Amino acid sequence: MRKQDTYGFTLIEAMAAVAVVSILAAIGFPNYTRYVTNGHLVEAGNTLSDYRVQMEQFYQDHRTYGKGGVCGQTVPTGLSDFVIACDVLAEGQAFTATATGAASTAGFVYTINQANVRATTALPSHLGVLPVDAGSRWVTR
Repeated sequence: MRKQDTYGFTLIEAMAAVAVVSILAAIGFPNYTRYVTNGHLVEAGNTLSDYRVQMEQFYQDHRTYGKGGVCGQTVPTGLSDFVIACDVLAEGQAFTATATGAASTAGFVYTINQANVRATTALPSHLGVLPVDAGSRWVTR
């Protein structure tokens, strides 16, 4: 009797391949989404830093950051992942600009002030509590 040639995979081989792909996906997908989110967080840092420079230029020209609680420079709009707000404090001698996450960055809140103090005031709940040094840096985890 002659042995027949067989082609293809057995059910066990196919199930093993599916299991390996599933394990790789379970590990890779959360890391990928974290990587993408961290890429979106750059928008907040860049925008707040640029806005602070604009506010400093306004202060040099007018000796105030704004009047009547309104910042001297218009806050940036049209960002895809953050909404920027500005508050004038101490009768125009201080300000705080805030970037609040929207869409894929919801839950992140970053601030910067006239002294260039960068702070993280909120993180999404799934990232846990704020680190101790969150008042002096932007946390991106």
